[in-house]
This record gives sequence, structure tokens and C-alpha cells, in this order.
Amino acid sequence: MTDHALLLVNLGSPASTSVADVRSYLNQFLMDPYVIDLPWPVRRLLVSLILIKRPEQSAHAYASIWWEEGSPLVVFSRRLQQAVTAHWKHGPVELAMRYGEPSIESSLLRLVAAGIKRITLAPLYPQFADSTTTTVIEEARRVVREKKLDVQLSVLQPFYDQPEYLDALVASAKPYLQQDYDHLLLSFHGLPERHLTKLDPTGQHCFKNDDCCRNASPASLTTCYRAQCLRSAAEFAKRMGLPDGKWSVSFQSRLGRAKWIEPYTEARLDELAKSGVKKVLVMCPAFVADCIETLEEIGDRGREQFLEAGGEELVLVPCLNDDPQWARALSTLCERAPLAL
Repeated sequence: MTDHALLLVNLGSPASTSVADVRSYLNQFLMDPYVIDLPWPVRRLLVSLILIKRPEQSAHAYASIWWEEGSPLVVFSRRLQQAVTAHWKHGPVELAMRYGEPSIESSLLRLVAAGIKRITLAPLYPQFADSTTTTVIEEARRVVREKKLDVQLSVLQPFYDQPEYLDALVASAKPYLQQDYDHLLLSFHGLPERHLTKLDPTGQHCFKNDDCCRNASPASLTTCYRAQCLRSAAEFAKRMGLPDGKWSVSFQSRLGRAKWIEPYTEARLDELAKSGVKKVLVMCPAFVADCIETLEEIGDRGREQFLEAGGEELVLVPCLNDDPQWARALSTLCERAPLAL
């Protein structure tokens, strides 16, 4: 059977490090209502203000980590696409980006034009969030609906607690954790707290006490990003045999003045350095491919901050990228993807 394609979808990247390309990318990204969940006029005003200075700052950051081949996130995603192709026996494996190119729309149109009747959509995010998973699914649905595509969609579900994902994460990180180190920081991408509270099906659980995520009900766990991050971290630590106190969790990449989920990575790095931690390892398990948030935010700025606070060494543990075990695991996870309603 060769009529069942797999479409891997990652976040995306500017086309280049030019200020114009970065501005265009940031505009598309930040104007997504799932990313900044404010009414359109307010969102447009806010994004226009952000785009006054941010593109130049971000262009400099992208330039510091850009490869000859292009954006690391896109390069790693393409390598993963090639690695997964060896395991997916049902049809072609394509790659799309939610923002930038190749777009979800162009990829879907190309697959359907080639005679594909079924597509498994794979948002490459271990933990669920509206600003990552939902926006990918809704964009795919929009294209199918508006272009009247005769295609059946399956969707990879968040895989934060799936053994295949966790085992691949452990295998890829193990060489780094076999070194001498003082502390492992698992730094996940952050979200505004309101992104979580609005998805609380009870309205009585989210952020009502300090242990809300550790006592998440099955209903809230399906949509609670923070609870899923904590579950991923705890399962990873358990598989690695890490003792309590040797590892902790934080959240990075804040934007704007809204309250974001805590503890913040910047604050945690300061605390660790000031508590006597000399060598810290940092993993970023919300990302499956290294990108500006890992390479520049943690690998450059985070390292500089940790050293200034009194630490001696920060080692960034690479993401899964195109690791062979991860490619096999992803193909297996996609085999189980249920049909979308």
C-alpha cells in the first residue's frame, strides 16, 4: 500500500536571517490566534508593536546559530524526515512547517495531487498545547475543507508519556548523563498561565494549589501542558535512575508581561549557580529538534547567565534531532495515530 502518507510538522523558521524575513516569520507566528489568544484588533496592535524592535534582535540571534545549510530546526527536521522514510512502509514521508516554508497547505496539496488518499498528520510536539498541536491540526483541517480535498486524516496524539519516545530520549541523553555533573535541568518551553486555565474542564483545578499538575485527573491531563511536561520529566528521571534533588524542571521563552508558568529557567539557572552547582546539564524535552530556543537561548545566553551567576560549566544536551532510535520510535507512534473526527 503506497497511498498512505506521513506528514511531519514542526514549528518553522524564517527563510533567512535577514530582518525582513524574520519580520515576516514573526508576523505569521504571532498573529496566530492560538499563539496570542487575544481578539484580532488587540492582537494586531500588540504584534505591530513587537515587530518594531523584535525582528532585528531575533535576526541577530538566528544569525548566531544559523548553519551553512540553513536553519538548524529545518535541517534537523529534514534529516528526521529521511530517517523516518526508512521505517514508514505505507507511502511517502513529507515535511511541513506551521509557519514559513514548506507550508502545511502546499504539502497537503502536493500529496493529494499525487493520489494520496490517507495522511497521518504528525505534529512534532511531545506535550499538548493549543499553540503547537491544535494550531497544526486546525490549519490542516482548514486546507482540507477550503480546498475540498478528498483525503482521510489521522493525527498523532501527544506522546509525552509513550515508552517509545521516553526510551529514545533516555538513549540519546545517556552519554551526557554518564559524565560527572552536579544537576540536570529539564527546561520546557513556557506558556502563559491563561493558556492552561482556559482548557481546565472543571474550572476548579488548574493553578488552584501548588500540586495541581501532580494530581491531574485523566480529563485535565489530556490538555494540561504543564502536567504533561512534569510527567515526561518524572518518567525520564525514573528511567535514568536519577535521585531526587539531582534534577529539576523549569520553563523558558517568556514573551510579554502576562504571567507564565513557573519556575522560569532564567531564575532557576541563577538559583542553581548560587546554591553551589558548578556543572549543570540542560535538556529541552519540549523540542524534538534543536532550534533557536535551545541553541541560542540556552546554549549561548543561558550559559553566559549561569557563568555570571557563579557556575563553571553549562552543557546543553542535544534534542532527539535525527537520532536513529527516535526515527524508529516516531514511525511506531504514527502507526497508532487514530483517525481525526
